[in-house]
Amino acid sequence: MASIKANARKVVCIGRNYADHIRELNNARPKQPFFFLKPPSSILLPRSGPVLRPRGIIMHYEVELALIMGRELRDLDERDEQGAIDAIDGYAVGIDMTARNAQDEAKRKGLPWSIAKGFDTFLPLSHYIPKARIPDPHSAHLYLSVNHQMRQSDSTNLMLFRIPRILSEVSKVMALEKGDIVLTGTPKGVGSVATGDVVRAGIKIDGVELDQGRIEVEVHDRGGLYEFHET
Repeated sequence: MASIKANARKVVCIGRNYADHIRELNNARPKQPFFFLKPPSSILLPRSGPVLRPRGIIMHYEVELALIMGRELRDLDERDEQGAIDAIDGYAVGIDMTARNAQDEAKRKGLPWSIAKGFDTFLPLSHYIPKARIPDPHSAHLYLSVNHQMRQSDSTNLMLFRIPRILSEVSKVMALEKGDIVLTGTPKGVGSVATGDVVRAGIKIDGVELDQGRIEVEVHDRGGLYEFHET
């Protein structure tokens, strides 16, 4: 399992890939996939401790299906659906933790989002899910709960841009390398978590939950020198 973090040279995140999520954050619907990066240092592996909330940060959860790349991919034709699936080694469930107030400020001022997405522990991942356990990644059910209250629960068939298009757009810009992680977007229901909350997430195939896809993490306060201030 540690190899997922060690082998990930980059984490590529697809934004605004579910229509209801776009509406809940009052964002514009993209005409093509757009993406941003999270540092591999943000990855939190199972049983590696809590998610840490920095001082002054309003922290939101976003559950996503993660693709673990199995080979290098460049300039993939979006019509090559089999080529896209063949390039994937396996899957995981991920939670794209977001410093929402830092992100909102960055949007208002035209600044990058790196701080909002890049804190240590801001990407809890499940165990590796073998490819055979998810025969169709566009027909999986993601869920996330906070303190046993369901917050997100939707199918990946609601993606606006399917995986071949996602991998095509990314690989036109930068090579996807073996071990890289691609987060495919989050459905509706995102919201905040507070210190002491317990976040659980997972994935179901044909109504059956995959044990490897379960995440359970607590939220703790983060020490250190960082404290959010307006830029």
